[in-house]
Amino acid sequence: MDEVEVVVAHSERVTVRVGDVFLKVDADQARIDVEVEAMSLAPVPTPKVLWHKPPVLAITALPGTTLGRLGGPSTGSSAAWAAAGAAIRKLHDAPLPSWPGRAGRSIAVLAAELDEECELLVTNGLLPADLVTRNRRVAEAALRPWTPAFTHGDLQIAHVFVDGDEVTGVIDWSEAGQGDALYDLATFTLGHEEHLDDVLTGYGTDIDLDVIHAWWSLRSLLAVRWLTEHGFDPFAPGCEVDVLKSRM
Repeated sequence: MDEVEVVVAHSERVTVRVGDVFLKVDADQARIDVEVEAMSLAPVPTPKVLWHKPPVLAITALPGTTLGRLGGPSTGSSAAWAAAGAAIRKLHDAPLPSWPGRAGRSIAVLAAELDEECELLVTNGLLPADLVTRNRRVAEAALRPWTPAFTHGDLQIAHVFVDGDEVTGVIDWSEAGQGDALYDLATFTLGHEEHLDDVLTGYGTDIDLDVIHAWWSLRSLLAVRWLTEHGFDPFAPGCEVDVLKSRM
């Protein structure tokens, strides 16, 4: 019998790998439903759904390796990063899904969530006030009108697989839906700013870099407390707190 590998585990969801099969258990059935539907609609390679029996989803492993992870060294050639950019553009140009995704929260909702989180970060002593205040100002540029796109909603580099210079698949679609395309691009390049130009070369259109920088700050501000409370370390080198410090 193959060894069971725990990929991620916290109070909301657990993913384990057994050989070439991933088993995802999610406390929120709606997230699993979104993941299955989004993978069926996405115009990029995705894992194959083997079976789906709530609250468990079984999917196949993807060939290749990821481009890295937040806080770790990036891998892959410039061409591989550009190929990822091209795949992201293909997703964003696809027909819209019928539901809003994580990247589709309204300006009002995001602003309220951001203000509350910034206050908690300072009140609870997690981050110094000047760091929070500066990044809150940077984040303001993300709070603007945008044209809906088919977004992944959690497009970390650990969720994109490549083999050589070819994208072999994208995983973890539970936050997918209509949203701001630049949210995906910012999430993908978070902590790996050195590859932003490669990604945009593949993406093939001009984008507002101030908005990308804003999403880096906004996403990091919203993530620090949650990560700390769920056993992750946003203070590790290259992770969310370092991203915030880079805006100072």
